[in-house]
Amino acid sequence: MEERRLRAADLFRRGVIPAEIARQLGVSHQVVSEWRKAWRQGGRGALRSAGRVGRPAKLSTAQLAKVEKALAKGPEAHGYVTDVWTLPRVAEVIERLTGVAYHPGYVWYILRKQLRWSWQRPARKAVERDDAAIEHWVKQRWPQLKKEPGASTR
Repeated sequence: MEERRLRAADLFRRGVIPAEIARQLGVSHQVVSEWRKAWRQGGRGALRSAGRVGRPAKLSTAQLAKVEKALAKGPEAHGYVTDVWTLPRVAEVIERLTGVAYHPGYVWYILRKQLRWSWQRPARKAVERDDAAIEHWVKQRWPQLKKEPGASTR
């Protein structure tokens, strides 16, 4: 929208009529009239964007960098038993480092959108896993348990 308003400012300066500006920019005549009034009062700068809307961020860029650096050390460095980050754990670390409390559900937004982290699954297999027993079960036991078509249920 800011780009449209600035194009309108150029057209105002060249003396183009509001109806033609509305047609060229794909906006209503009323919108062009509001822009023209602002342009007359404050010039081209009055048509610039007012900036970010909504609630200001709770964490500064420096705080986010501090959090990211701490998270990169891993969960075990922060006293957790396993080496897996969970949203509640990340929320605790953020609060401990910055004093800002977030709901764990919102922590995902911070990780994904602000820190550009992605969701990962642990690449490890269970320590108790017995590949030979699994293969035996799949080849020997599973076929015995599988229900044959048309067989009655016991």
